[in-house]
Amino acid sequence: MTRTANLKISFSDEQAMILDSAKDFCRDKSDIATVRSLLKTETGYKADVWTEMVDLGWTGLSLPEQYGGSEMSIGAAIPLVESMGRYLLCTPFISSTIAAQAILRGGNDAQKHRWLPTMIEGAIGTMAILDNEDWGATRIDCTLTPKDGDFILDGIKLQVNDAAVADIFIVLASANGVPTLVVVNASQLPKGSISNKTLVDETKRASNVDFSGVTIKPDAILANGAEALPDLRLIGALLTAAEATGSAAAALDTIVDYLTTRKQFGRLIGSYQALKHPTVDILLQMDSARTFIYHAATLINDESLDKDTQIACRMAKAQATDALLFAGDRAVQFHGGMGFTYDCDAMLYIRRAQWAQHQYGDAQHHRKLLAPLLLD
Repeated sequence: MTRTANLKISFSDEQAMILDSAKDFCRDKSDIATVRSLLKTETGYKADVWTEMVDLGWTGLSLPEQYGGSEMSIGAAIPLVESMGRYLLCTPFISSTIAAQAILRGGNDAQKHRWLPTMIEGAIGTMAILDNEDWGATRIDCTLTPKDGDFILDGIKLQVNDAAVADIFIVLASANGVPTLVVVNASQLPKGSISNKTLVDETKRASNVDFSGVTIKPDAILANGAEALPDLRLIGALLTAAEATGSAAAALDTIVDYLTTRKQFGRLIGSYQALKHPTVDILLQMDSARTFIYHAATLINDESLDKDTQIACRMAKAQATDALLFAGDRAVQFHGGMGFTYDCDAMLYIRRAQWAQHQYGDAQHHRKLLAPLLLD
């Protein structure tokens, strides 16, 4: 028996203003030439751009006013992240936003007052979750062991986004078999603990981080971390979906521009039905993804995610990353032989698609978990 779906969707005046300002900012700061110039840099972004984002209040947008934030829910970040995806603007914003949500949802009052104001002021946070490359894995290899009133971390975390620039790590560890989130300052890591990795999407940065031997004080263990963890995974999936939706729109722009300028046999290649129909399919898939991400943004708030919100986040992630995969693939194919070279912008989008698909679980992972939510 199927359950009655919650189809609520709204787009507030605040979200509209955020989207307009974010579009202008991202377009000005991240044209395609700038994106390419940052591919081989150490951090993948410009420090002054991050400072401007902090000054605009974006790092505190989804956090309560009592910590210096703007008192808006995480849904308010969706227009920002969509615009970042559209212009391939890569900063630690997504990583830091999820880490801040971990403290907001998993920390006690003292922990929130300790760390959230510094993150709003620009301190960069990130999540260290993966012990292996399977987002569906349930085993936690990183352990937390008591010692002389404190605790000792032991284990390596894989593919930690923006680890090289992070000030704060939220680390998933096992304490006597119980999942636990602990806060580690970058200054606690021994030299050589961070091993940078080259990703298929070279606009992104991630590293393996060895936390072995790091001493954890009891007040650095998030009080409600285990309860918050499932929601944090879904928030990560939703933000990745929003970014992928923006990137799918950019890939579509690249396709349309090429189809309306490239001629073959005396005709614009966009006049051929074999190219028209897939282009329309991309538009439909991208519009569907936008519907899903803003539906999820409508439902999500600072409370624990209910069943409807879980469904919305999983549907958004599955649809958005599939839409980007299709758009990136068609962008490469439609450009012919040139599309398979790194000089063609289509290659940026197919690489982004391959990266985004596996962040916080791929489409198959989320559809598998949707089945018991949708069917009684």
